[in-house]
Formats: sequence, structure tokens, C-alpha cells
Amino acid sequence: MRIRRGLGAAADYVRSAPGTYVWLLVLFVTTIALHHMSPHFEERFLRQRSTNIHELSSNPVRVFITSAMWMESGRWLPYAVLYTVFHAQAERWLGTVRWLAACVAAHVVATLAGEGALLQAIRDGAAPHSAVNTLDIGVSYAMAGVIGVLTYRIAAPWCYAYLAVVLLLYTLPLFASPTFTDLGHFIAVLIGLACYPLTLGCGKPWNPKETLAALRG
Repeated sequence: MRIRRGLGAAADYVRSAPGTYVWLLVLFVTTIALHHMSPHFEERFLRQRSTNIHELSSNPVRVFITSAMWMESGRWLPYAVLYTVFHAQAERWLGTVRWLAACVAAHVVATLAGEGALLQAIRDGAAPHSAVNTLDIGVSYAMAGVIGVLTYRIAAPWCYAYLAVVLLLYTLPLFASPTFTDLGHFIAVLIGLACYPLTLGCGKPWNPKETLAALRG
């Protein structure tokens, strides 16, 4: 009986965040497909679906979509956990349309910012011209944006601690050996924070203190 209830609760949770789990299903299928490709073919295949400078200049809409359907790492399970912790929570809170709007905004703006910085580096001679074909796929910009917007899901003063940790994690790489993807991740978090208008009318912020009190009671 407990197992049946647990499975039912899990099914209800998945149904409450359809966009998150459909996206995860797509990533599961594409990850399996990657494991059946030779390394040479995989690199060429992914480069054609990458939001690099070359592809953005010729097929921007297509690569914005396809780049979010593949993962270069080939490891799906960690993303299943991250999607459940962050994306599912955001979708359940914001609703599918607003959640998707935040994802798209972070993915598109962060990509353009990162590739724009790379293009300037090429023009300045700080990066080789071959960098126009740099592989740039994945779902991390949308994830960073959602992590940012979830700041507003948490009641004060807890949200300030959450925000401090998030900013620290995404700012530190910029002071080490920054890459265009590090810049993109930081921009994506800022875009998530700028999505505050999407959170209006989405219910009372979550208060960890109240949750702990309820568990103890």
C-alpha cells in the first residue's frame, strides 16, 4: 500500500510539471542516441546543433531550439535530479507558460551575451577565428536562469542567503579563468532575477521555518 501511494505521489508530481519532464524525456532519448554515435560523428553532429557563432549567423532559431535538446556530457541522471529540484519546482510555482518564458529568456540572452563576447575576442585577436565553430550546446543557461528566478520563491530572510550562495557560485569562475560559458551562466542568473514580473500573483513565498514547524508538529 505504501509503495502504491509513493508511486501515485510521484506520478502526481510529474503531472504537475509536464514541461520539465517532457524536456527530461527528450534529453533521455537524445542521450541514448549520443551513446550510439562514434566520437567523430558525434562531434560533427553536435556542432551543427550548437549555438556557436557560425550556426547563429545562419540558423539562429533552429540552433536555439536544438542546442537545448542535447547534452555534451552524455550523463542524464544528474540532470534528472537537477530538473526535479529546480525546474519542476519553478514550473509548479510559476505555471508552465511563465516557467518556459524564463527558460527561453535565460537561454537566448545568455547565449547571445556569451557568443558576443567570444566574437569580440576573435576580432581583438584574443581568440582564434576557428572559435566561430566552438561547440556550445546544453541546458545549463536555462537552469541558471531558473535557479535565479527561484530566489523569489523563498521568503525573507532565507532568500538573501540563497541568493548569496547562487551569486557566489556563478561569480567565482569569472575571477579564475573565465570562458564565454562562464559569462553566459552569470548573465543567465541575472536574467532569472530580472524575471521577477513573472512571479507576481504566483502565491505566497515558501518559508522554511514554517515547513520545519509543520514537520515537528
